[in-house]
Amino acid sequence: MKIIYVAGGCFWGVEAYYKKLKGIIDTECGYANGNSVNPSYEDLKKHIATHAETVKIVYDENVISLTKILEHFLRIVDPYEINHQGEDYGIQYRTAIYYVNENEEKVIIDYFNSIEKSKPFAIQIEKLDAFYDAESYHQDYLDNNPNGYCHVNFNLIRDDERK
Repeated sequence: MKIIYVAGGCFWGVEAYYKKLKGIIDTECGYANGNSVNPSYEDLKKHIATHAETVKIVYDENVISLTKILEHFLRIVDPYEINHQGEDYGIQYRTAIYYVNENEEKVIIDYFNSIEKSKPFAIQIEKLDAFYDAESYHQDYLDNNPNGYCHVNFNLIRDDERK
């Protein structure tokens, strides 16, 4: 099993999207790479904490590759937006890929560099500094609240990619 961390706006939709993919073993909402230890959602909303809403993705690399995970990431975010996705604005909604080892950094950079684009992507690519679990009500939020807000289009998952 491998782990990668993705920040793509509100973590509710990002988590729900990745949970639907073959090869994704587990997901968890949390806060990554900010200025404090164990921040709360309220800390992010009040701009006390500078973490990104992030989804920890545990995946089976024999079923889904890191490159495929990145491809899906580009399906659900606007890679040119800074601190904004969907109806959400603020530093906590920045787009980022947080890796845990140097080999992943090269794969991520090579993948994003291989894509033709009109201008540079506004996606942070950084080593994971710290990840803190979000409050329990954020976990599996859209499963528990099917009419909850979501900026992610689940129809972008092809049938052959779904669990």
